[in-house]
Amino acid sequence: MVDTFNEAAHRAASDAEHIAWVDEQDNLLGSLVRSDLRERGLIGRGTYIMLFNSAGELCVHQRTFSKAIYPGFWDVAAGGMVLATETYAESAARELEEELGVSGVELTAHDHFFFEDTGNRLWCSAFSAVWDGPLILQPEEVLQARFIPIEQVMQEIEQKPYCPDSLAALKRYLSARGGDVAKDL
Repeated sequence: MVDTFNEAAHRAASDAEHIAWVDEQDNLLGSLVRSDLRERGLIGRGTYIMLFNSAGELCVHQRTFSKAIYPGFWDVAAGGMVLATETYAESAARELEEELGVSGVELTAHDHFFFEDTGNRLWCSAFSAVWDGPLILQPEEVLQARFIPIEQVMQEIEQKPYCPDSLAALKRYLSARGGDVAKDL
């Protein structure tokens, strides 16, 4: 269990990161501190990595309560904001390793779309990966994680708070595959 001090320090460091700032067409305008981008309602870039095991189960995790957006919510994707110096693919690889301890896997790019919600305006790139190894959770960002069947995920999203941005990525992913997760595994 992470202590509140470490979570708060991690949140402060995260809010100070320089994030890619983009326009409505995803053209890079420069970089801004994450908290400034969010407070001003400007558009950033985000990545979403849906992590499956070879049985086709999806890794879902619960976010810590210190997160600025969707604290304590469940999430169907690892991911986060793209730093000013990164590509979407570089950000996806970094976030997957930071949050779930998964590295050295092939990331498959799937979708690029705009998402907007209260306090969250992003150009998003969705990826997937397959992993059967252990998960090493980043305690400042992830409370718990587990692999579950897609059918169970779809039931849980009706009962528990799930992040709407990553749900948009998952629903677009499933729609493009006719609901067949195994198509890409």
